[in-house]
Amino acid sequence: MPKKSSAAKKKALPFDLPLPDDRFLNRELAWLAFNERVLDQAADDSLPLLERAKFLAITGSNLDEFVMVRMGGLQLQFARNAMVRDAAGLTVSQQVNAVSSRCKEFVDRQYTLLREDLEPRLAEAGVCRVDLDDCHDRAREVAQRRFESDVSAVLSPQAITHDRPFPLLQGLAINLCVRLRAVSQPGKTEELEDGDAWQYAVIPLGRTVPRMIPVPTEKGHGYVLLEDLVCHYVEDFFPGREVMECVAFRITRNADIELQEDGAMDLVDGMEDVLESRRLSRVVRLEYGANASDHSVAFLSEMMQLTNQDLYKVDGPLDLGYLFTLHGLEGFDSLRETPWLPQANIDIDPAEPMFSTIAKGDLLLIHPYERFDPIVRLIEEAAVDPDVLAIKQVLYRTSGKSPIVSALMRAAERGKYVSVIVELKARFDEARNIEWAREMEQAGVQVIYGIRGLKTHAKVCIIVRREPQGIVRYMHFGTGNYNESTAKIYSDVSLLTCNDTLGADATTFFNAVTGASQPQQLQLLAAAPMTLRKRLLNLIEAETRRCQEGQKAEITAKINSLVDTEVIDALYRASQVGVRIRLNVRGICCLRPGVKGLSDSIEVISIVDRFLEHARIIYFRHGGDDELFISSADWMPRNLDRRVELMVPVIEQACRDKLLSTLKTYFKDNTNCWRMLPTGMYERIVPATKKAVPFQSQRVLHERAVASVTKAKQSRRTTFETHEPKREGE
Repeated sequence: MPKKSSAAKKKALPFDLPLPDDRFLNRELAWLAFNERVLDQAADDSLPLLERAKFLAITGSNLDEFVMVRMGGLQLQFARNAMVRDAAGLTVSQQVNAVSSRCKEFVDRQYTLLREDLEPRLAEAGVCRVDLDDCHDRAREVAQRRFESDVSAVLSPQAITHDRPFPLLQGLAINLCVRLRAVSQPGKTEELEDGDAWQYAVIPLGRTVPRMIPVPTEKGHGYVLLEDLVCHYVEDFFPGREVMECVAFRITRNADIELQEDGAMDLVDGMEDVLESRRLSRVVRLEYGANASDHSVAFLSEMMQLTNQDLYKVDGPLDLGYLFTLHGLEGFDSLRETPWLPQANIDIDPAEPMFSTIAKGDLLLIHPYERFDPIVRLIEEAAVDPDVLAIKQVLYRTSGKSPIVSALMRAAERGKYVSVIVELKARFDEARNIEWAREMEQAGVQVIYGIRGLKTHAKVCIIVRREPQGIVRYMHFGTGNYNESTAKIYSDVSLLTCNDTLGADATTFFNAVTGASQPQQLQLLAAAPMTLRKRLLNLIEAETRRCQEGQKAEITAKINSLVDTEVIDALYRASQVGVRIRLNVRGICCLRPGVKGLSDSIEVISIVDRFLEHARIIYFRHGGDDELFISSADWMPRNLDRRVELMVPVIEQACRDKLLSTLKTYFKDNTNCWRMLPTGMYERIVPATKKAVPFQSQRVLHERAVASVTKAKQSRRTTFETHEPKREGE
């Protein structure tokens, strides 16, 4: 063991040294900072217009989910005890005020960008939102025809009277509030005063009629939004009545409703009750058009029992999701980035069975730069392979028409033993997972609905195959879901292996979950909530002790969120003795980097680019014997304590080299990378000098995948392969 250097002695600190009280950032404000980085992408002039529109749509979708879940949760906490403090020292009341204020500022930024920049420039490029009050006759004629043929027959107004209560409206759906002049009593002609009662009706627009209605324009693509179309012809719904006002509004309901499992006799029935509860839950946000009068806003607020804090005035179209549709318009390729197509992995021969390929050595795939197809193909081949005895898999989220689910059902129908853990508590995918679970059960799949009190979030598939040398277990471990659609836009990692020790661990882990039993000691895998937290803390502490002893010590990690206070404190202590710590945290980060005496050696970056960064990759120098892992878990209390997760070591050297190279690539980014400051704010990293070469990590990873395939093709063209005669018995 090397002797301690004098420098190391100065840095050495006891592990129980007190840490400052203000060392944590609020998680809600940290998440909003992430969405602000996405909004900065929408404002980036260097990106094509439709790409910027897509990023703006993403910010809207992100904010919707945040308000549903996090704001909804804060309001529930506020009702219970407004003075409880979080790790950052903020009371619930302070958090609600700060989050509400920051959200409203964010919405103003969104719509200023849309009104003053994106929409005018899109119109110049031929993608124009048409104003029916100011357009040529041909466009108005087409719009009226569409209203009369497709819209008015579908939609129905609902009058609000003393015997007709306010309707139960769907969360996040657009509605119209129509203010009507009250019907005068016979013989009375006096005008209504402001204090008199207006009459109101609501028109839910639903999701049957497309939101974007194409109309002709002088050039390019013109469209009218459904709410604008209905507002323009709204008087057709109220013959003989005078419409005083028509304004679009949208409500957001609290979705922070979890299953009370102690009282649920049947998990499927319990989850269906949760879905129904969300449909009826309290309104936590009301968005309304900027043209709304005080009368209508007061009416809607009263009907839903809202405060000013819950009201969001929007100067533009509610729900920016329509911009996703714009991004997919045909004929406007110049307004989009050239697609980066996933590449084939050169070590996978499409003519060779996946089992033979994996048996030659472990495979590491970096998605979406490399195709997800091999994982789908592995399961599809297993479904029909006569030597496959069993398939065991965890499904957290899947695609709408999942080929993996179809393959699992096909395997069961062929008599294979198929066990699938379907996580019914995957938020916002509960209904789809319930449907898949029932279909798989009917096909003969043994379906396990997760574990009471925990979410099963691990990404693992085990295929048990009979081979001449005995039973072999082929496995897939991943950082992302078994969803071939999101695998094209999420940055994730897949490991394909038939390593005996990993196979034994994976089987022990899976059987413990399905059998609701205490798992035996795992040799290589770390599983939450049993051993992952302890393993992670031990690895951090080991680097800390090595650094205290004068050795080089380094921790590098790529995760989505860093919230757990115990892990953060362990990182602070490591930094205090000089461990070099580099963190790539996409979203929430409650750690303060670069604080003198606390986190001097900690660097935190965040990549916001074309693909959603989703992979979890963890590296420890470990005295020169590098430890590399992929994981399904972020460093949050929910992942380490309340979910079933896996952290998987990457063992084979070629895979380790590839994974470490990928991890290091992100820290070279000077194009779409943000550096976190001690305050929790972020600054964009730019090339150091005018002559410095821009480095975009996602582009580099894509180009590497393309170059690898190109090189393999060239190699095959310069290699002579002979046709061998068929031998007797073959």
